Amino acid sequence: MTGDMFLEGHLSIQAAIEAKSRDIHDLLIAESKRFERQLGELRRLADAAGIRVSYVSDDEIGRLVSGASHGGVVARVGERRFRELGDLLPPKQAAFIVMLDGIEDPYNFAGAVRVVYAAGAHGIVLRPRNWSRASAVVGRASAGALERMPLTIAPDAAAAADFYRAQGLRIAVAAKSSRARPLHEAELAQPLFLLIGGERRGVTRSFIESADLRLNIPYGREFPPSLGTVGAAAVIAFEVMRQRKTANA
Repeated sequence: MTGDMFLEGHLSIQAAIEAKSRDIHDLLIAESKRFERQLGELRRLADAAGIRVSYVSDDEIGRLVSGASHGGVVARVGERRFRELGDLLPPKQAAFIVMLDGIEDPYNFAGAVRVVYAAGAHGIVLRPRNWSRASAVVGRASAGALERMPLTIAPDAAAAADFYRAQGLRIAVAAKSSRARPLHEAELAQPLFLLIGGERRGVTRSFIESADLRLNIPYGREFPPSLGTVGAAAVIAFEVMRQRKTANA
């Protein structure tokens, strides 16, 4: 199975089956009976989808996984399916599209995907990058959100922003800038493209200057460092969700 890609754990595998985010070649389940009850629903989904299920030794599972939280199940899978930029736009709602740019650590990437999915974002834009080697880690750490979230690719943040601005979305970015507005004072219920940069590279000054909304996250005390990527993504995404729920109440 050299060169194959795998998903680990029932949450990420179930998400991939239900979302049809990639081909599932087969499902490998540890023979140990202690996993039988919690994997019953996953086996039923696999049977309904025509996915072959094989029972292997715990040692075989251990050789295929990257961590210890796999729960005794691994799926051999194909490449993740991506959509076009326009496919992320919802037909009857104010769009909320997020671009995750420059996040190097797979756990931070997974955490950011998890929070923006939970907050109701309609899709995520990524730069071209081969995340396939980290698909098991990211799928597991995102609790399956990576498989459920529609994804697309753009060459860079400016290209994605240009496309979505032409579709009527406002461009937002979190930035420490004298022109930035406190997050809770910005109008975030409108159609929105939000750029979240990685902790090391951040966001370019040119993008910050060209954005329609520069957002500042207020702190509860004096604290010079910025929030980490996952923390910032959570604060902003859930404020977007809060404002939209309030506007629709």
